[in-house]
Amino acid sequence: MPRSGAEARRRLQQAALELYRERGFDRTTTAEIAARAGLNERTFFRHFPDKREVLFDGESDLRAALTEAVAEAPDGLQPLDLILHAFRKVEHILEGNRPFAEPRLRVIAETPALRERDLAKAASMAEAVAEALRRRGVADRLAGLAAHTGWAAFHHAAQAWIDDSTQSLDAYLLQAFDDLRALSLTTPAADAAR
Repeated sequence: MPRSGAEARRRLQQAALELYRERGFDRTTTAEIAARAGLNERTFFRHFPDKREVLFDGESDLRAALTEAVAEAPDGLQPLDLILHAFRKVEHILEGNRPFAEPRLRVIAETPALRERDLAKAASMAEAVAEALRRRGVADRLAGLAAHTGWAAFHHAAQAWIDDSTQSLDAYLLQAFDDLRALSLTTPAADAAR
């Protein structure tokens, strides 16, 4: 038996991920996850409300870390720079979770119910970041736009990092935000021809 709640949680996550990859999310039960982890189903439900949440554990910790990083960022930064600062502050959370993140993303991509949950998570994270920006005095509409755009850039960087680990997550983050800034400076070809 695991000696700590954290160990039981980790074993349940690993067992779930293995079973989802072997059998598919829909054909896996919480009882099977618990058995694979060497635990009982009651222990599963002490740690997770349902079998989806095994793959989304840590969401509240990440949200709290992001909003704290926005709040503690240096004064004088523009909204996108505040967001980049926050993502760079929390990237260690993702880097430490890379062995789980890569197969997790594959399972999510293959499962409509999990893609829906992932989209809800992204919206929730972006809204939390937007609220943190508002508390720093960023106008409401700009806070929302910056948070959602920043989250998309972050997601783009994280996917690039998962696909190709030859660069650090930080390098991909910096590139994604540089690309985002370049997009706002680029004149579309149709406009240039006028």
